[in-house]
Amino acid sequence: MSARAVLVTGTDTEVGKTVVSCALVRGFVAQGLRTAAMKPIASGAVRTPEGLRNPDALELLGAANVRAAYPLVNPYCFEPPISPHIAADEAKITIDLSLIAHNLTELCQGADWVVVEGVGGWLAPVTATQSVADLAGALGVPVVLVVGLKLGCLNHAQLTRAGIRARGARFAGWIANHLDPQMARVEENLASLAALLGEPPLARVPHMPAGTPAPALKDAAAALALRV
Repeated sequence: MSARAVLVTGTDTEVGKTVVSCALVRGFVAQGLRTAAMKPIASGAVRTPEGLRNPDALELLGAANVRAAYPLVNPYCFEPPISPHIAADEAKITIDLSLIAHNLTELCQGADWVVVEGVGGWLAPVTATQSVADLAGALGVPVVLVVGLKLGCLNHAQLTRAGIRARGARFAGWIANHLDPQMARVEENLASLAALLGEPPLARVPHMPAGTPAPALKDAAAALALRV
């Protein structure tokens, strides 16, 4: 692959992977880099004249400055908002990780960076026998962890970090996303996360109303450029 790429995973579903992925894409774009995005597996889509379309995948496409056909960016798209391995089984579709790896290679041909957003958390099933962790292995790219700041995040972050380490995946860093505006002792929790994960966050994304795009994470993108 001619480009560099990262896979964005999270401590759980609904922790802001799309927000952070789009912000990273915009961060690379702000540096003048050709940046593509990918949401290889998505559940929860609407029917359009062009076929099923997932809102997160469309948001990623809108943030990127490397244009690509939708099926290349989101090869597996399912209508019901359920676990993708169940949705794929109901649709009689087999998710092939090698196809996703092929699409990533295609995207890399015309880009400097590709940001790949996972689905669910690190061990979320994508087939009956494979998870996001297997997807990361098939792609062979470093992993960025989104930690949703809420009660329980210390446990979830450590479990996910341990899972990434156990699979031998390269850990590129973590990003804090302020999910709960009422969370108590935010700074203390951030300090604990930095100590427990062994490093400070690449970035902190503030709590924002639903639908508000996160600012371009230029500093985080620059840090990743040095690590990946």
